[in-house]
Amino acid sequence: MSWRELSPEALEREYSPRLLVPELQPYLDRYAELSAAARAALAVERDLAYGASADEVLDFFPAAAPAAPVHVFIHGGYWRLLSKDESAFPAPAFVQHGACFVALNYALAPAASLDEIVRQCRSAIAWLYRNARRLGGDPERIHVSGTSAGGHLVAMLLADGWQAGFGLPRDAVKGGCAVSGIFDLEPLLRCSINDTLRLDAAMARRNSPLFLPPRPGAALAVVWGEVETGEWKRQNLEYASACGSAGIEIPGRNHYDVILDLADAGSRLGGLALAQMGLNPP
Repeated sequence: MSWRELSPEALEREYSPRLLVPELQPYLDRYAELSAAARAALAVERDLAYGASADEVLDFFPAAAPAAPVHVFIHGGYWRLLSKDESAFPAPAFVQHGACFVALNYALAPAASLDEIVRQCRSAIAWLYRNARRLGGDPERIHVSGTSAGGHLVAMLLADGWQAGFGLPRDAVKGGCAVSGIFDLEPLLRCSINDTLRLDAAMARRNSPLFLPPRPGAALAVVWGEVETGEWKRQNLEYASACGSAGIEIPGRNHYDVILDLADAGSRLGGLALAQMGLNPP
């Protein structure tokens, strides 16, 4: 059955992943606890401004050696929740294997439109490309990952055609992992989340990665948890197919804990992200 044939109540359920877990808060608490531990254990430059607004900041965790690849993590929260402060939990796995790690902040809806959120993330990549070297990173080896709304933003960074407007080469982002993302925003026009996002049909279309193919040659992994709604799985499968990527379902994981595997170099997701940067774990 097409999503267009679903009742309003069924469509709302399909685009409410929190209904598949007993409680959401323990996952958010875990992100925050692990992120605080990462900041306590590692060197980090906090609140580096990549843009003019207070929300356009990032935390940069340098690798031990200079000229290291840079991995940028983009948080989820349906574009309306969370921040970089809950986004440092994968940093130890990347730093220990020779990469710099970036926890990216962006403005949230409804204060910011989705157009503006996408612009901010692209602006952050442009800033990193120009500043990575002085921070200890290699601007020619920038990779990205993100979950849920962050998975969508990863796909928007891998899309082709925006780079010239920011003074970047087409391959400024070498690859990424889009985890449990949403890639066609049209169904959201019929869901209550749009009371916050305030999308119209044109904005939904121009921000739908399904219709914005990745740059040719970009490394892309599309990953999701086994415990996702049917619509969420369909979105990930459809985007992976459109990009010629092998979609990967992680057994036993749900929409909120699948991204915790990024902090584990021995997991399929963590190992894949490191391998994209040529940093295979032992």
